[in-house]
Amino acid sequence: MTLSTLPMGLLSQTKSSASEDKVLKVFLKTTDKSTPQRLVADWDMASLKKLPQKTFTTQTPWFKEPVTFTGPLLRDVLANAQLKGKMLDAVALDDYKSKIPVSDMMNFDVILAHSINGEQLTPKNKGPLFIVYPFDSKKELQAVLYYQRCVWQLKSLIVE
Repeated sequence: MTLSTLPMGLLSQTKSSASEDKVLKVFLKTTDKSTPQRLVADWDMASLKKLPQKTFTTQTPWFKEPVTFTGPLLRDVLANAQLKGKMLDAVALDDYKSKIPVSDMMNFDVILAHSINGEQLTPKNKGPLFIVYPFDSKKELQAVLYYQRCVWQLKSLIVE
């Protein structure tokens, strides 16, 4: 496994690898003005795929037909990094940011999708990671509020 990190769980089974293998950095927001956030986990795709995987098919505003997404539950990613908080800042490769309440992870099966319709996501097709809600599972999720919380080309999470 090639996951560099500081906490336990899967994350403690680490060895170093090239930075280009890393697909997600997870930071903890701090009160220290000189270091406003501390790197807690640096995930590679293989490590994310070792977590339990969730697959669902849902209609989205970004695709004409329903699509099938696969990836670990976002709550499992946070739990594995032993992180708790009230809010997540999800940051995309183009620096788009979305604030996501951690309560969403508990109330809905939000996933960190790495595959769409069985194909690996890449930066050209909204990857390598895409935060996706199971929109068809609850009518309340079919709203702009939740669509805005979906971040494709995800590069980092900052836990507050």
